[in-house]
Amino acid sequence: MSMPPPPGPQGPYPQGPYAPPWGHPYGSVPPRPAPVNGVAIAAFVLGVLCFVPAVGLVLGLVALGQIRRRGERGKGFAVAGSVLSSVGLALWVVTLSTGAATDFWEGVEDAARGEGTAYALEKGQCFTTPSGSLQGVTYDVDEVSCEAEHDGEVFATFQLPGGSFPGDEEITRTADERCYALQDGYAMDRWALPVDVDVYYLTPTAQSWRAGDREVTCLFGNADERATLTGSLRNDGRSLDPDQHAYLVAEGYLNRAMDEAPAAEAVEDDFAGHRIWAGQVSEALRGEIGMLDRHEWPAGAERPVADLVEDLRAAQEEWGLAAKATDPESFYEHYGKGYDLLGADTTVTAREALGLATNRPEYEEGGDGGGESPGRQV
Repeated sequence: MSMPPPPGPQGPYPQGPYAPPWGHPYGSVPPRPAPVNGVAIAAFVLGVLCFVPAVGLVLGLVALGQIRRRGERGKGFAVAGSVLSSVGLALWVVTLSTGAATDFWEGVEDAARGEGTAYALEKGQCFTTPSGSLQGVTYDVDEVSCEAEHDGEVFATFQLPGGSFPGDEEITRTADERCYALQDGYAMDRWALPVDVDVYYLTPTAQSWRAGDREVTCLFGNADERATLTGSLRNDGRSLDPDQHAYLVAEGYLNRAMDEAPAAEAVEDDFAGHRIWAGQVSEALRGEIGMLDRHEWPAGAERPVADLVEDLRAAQEEWGLAAKATDPESFYEHYGKGYDLLGADTTVTAREALGLATNRPEYEEGGDGGGESPGRQV
């Protein structure tokens, strides 16, 4: 409970708790100030922002006329708005005459389309990043000729489904799976890929997802983050002759089946999975043999391809027996014979006859080959 202040000395006029904040020596109320003209304020704001300078100038002139007629305040705002708008209008005229406006709007359109950014990359393009790395988060990229040194070469793009952001882990899993599956469509001859090349991908971030970004960009990059690539890795129907293309399409059956090797390297750790995989390899070999048999090969390649087919038939039989094995020991026996037949010299001889790469790649067990290849977010 508060106590009232002690009484003070009494003056000639009583001072109560509700005395006005200003003195009125003659007991009169001061006149209310004239209102500020709203049009003048609008002219000033538009003059400062310079978004539409001509409008600011017009509003300033209108405001001056209203102020004179109505006795309102705001003449300073109206004059300042008119002056600023006049300056802005002059700058716009200069901009239009020099072509800078065109450059400005082209820049706006490019940003909307994603040009000059990671989102604008297309299949077959090569680029560099500001940091020279394909890991982490990036936005700006510079497209360069694939014949020059570059950090990445785009070999495929695909769209993720809409909806809420699925999370970085799920996007990375999808990108890893799809990108490795799509690489053969761009670089059909795996034997021609340098040993230092790996698969990378650019994926949306949570922020870009909210802006509508759903694109994953699959690309080749150097396995050594500090190194670059030089020259295009593309070899598909555009750069291959019909015989080379037919051979690589047939070989693709085996490549995809080998990619499905179980994650467990020891057969004992996943005997059922290894049997299923052996059956997939056997069926893939059946498809490859069928395509090689149906194609009419040039004279120089006819005999080498026939010898290869003979080894592939023997390999198919062994992989089929491995799929039916009743114990790991029996599996290893047939698997070993089948694997050796896939590595026979007849493959190299047939490739040489067709003018394809002859440096044999190493098949790696353990899934799709994705391993721990990094992705990058954009």
